Amino acid sequence: MEEVKVTRNYQITIPYEIRQKLGIKIGDKLIVTVDGDKIVIEKKKGNISSLNLTLGKKITDEEINETINEAGREIADSS
Repeated sequence: MEEVKVTRNYQITIPYEIRQKLGIKIGDKLIVTVDGDKIVIEKKKGNISSLNLTLGKKITDEEINETINEAGREIADSS
């Protein structure tokens, strides 16, 4: 358990060990919720359309949908 201090701007610093363990990097988005009397901070999981292919090309929603539809057609054709 780590103790952190709230600054005058209501900010906290996530301790190094926790950042390392969770792989939190500058610019990452975190989800903050309240559970009873606890503040819960979770690393936001990215959505699939934000991933890059190994070639560095962004995957568009249209490409994802077309791939899903194509796979569905292939499954239907093989039945």
